[in-house]
Amino acid sequence: MSDALIGHVEPPDLHVMTYNIRRRHNRPGLRASDRWTRRRPLVQSLVRTERPTLLGVQEARPDQALALRAALAPRYRFLGHGRSIGGRGEGNPLFYDDERLELEEWAQEALSDRADETGSRSWGNLVPRALVTATFRDRATGRRLFVINTHFDHLSGRARRQSARAVVHRVAAQPHPAIVMGDLNAGERSPAVAELLRDGTLTDAWAEASVRLTAEWGTFSNYRPPRVGRPRIDWILVSTGVEVLRAGINTARVDGAWPSDHLPVQALVRLGERAAGA
Repeated sequence: MSDALIGHVEPPDLHVMTYNIRRRHNRPGLRASDRWTRRRPLVQSLVRTERPTLLGVQEARPDQALALRAALAPRYRFLGHGRSIGGRGEGNPLFYDDERLELEEWAQEALSDRADETGSRSWGNLVPRALVTATFRDRATGRRLFVINTHFDHLSGRARRQSARAVVHRVAAQPHPAIVMGDLNAGERSPAVAELLRDGTLTDAWAEASVRLTAEWGTFSNYRPPRVGRPRIDWILVSTGVEVLRAGINTARVDGAWPSDHLPVQALVRLGERAAGA
């Protein structure tokens, strides 16, 4: 495939990427462009080319997470499990470069009133939703970073707003610079995004970027050529203490085909100190 949009980076910079890889379906009559057997090597090639320091994935079934792990091996690990009861089904795992980032702690929580109950549902979402949180120490700089990877509900606006409040609460309750990424199923003018940005705990990495590497494409392209003016529903958000140097929406095709029905969103960032009281 073509050259990387950002690719591997050296300290003190970090390459962050969020990517809904589209869950594997087995139903009859599935269109060729949507078949995981066809898309798997394309997704693997794309993430192998980009080699982000942190990769937040959505809609990954266990075998799909392992396929990405194989593409990124040996220096990458991932956190997270299925969002349904017993940790089954699709999830939103968080991949990280273990040679660059030392994991200090992590958790997976349900986006519900019973956050510690895997598979629980609240707020009007018909399927379970979850977030994966992790705290890392940058082995190169010694700085610490808090990360969330999530996937908001696709039907319930109330669930998206409540999920946004949960995310802001998690970020505000800890002391480190933070990065939030995920498929929010919500565009720039949505109530959920307004909730995420309302008190300044988080800002939009796209808006904060010193350089934008691409046009502002709609990120749900559905295996079609991307269009400007369509909603940007896949997001990277940052707290104070995270400088966004570059941001882009990756429209690369691999061997002439789209790896997923979503486009990856990527950012090049640098860690500083979180502002007191932030």
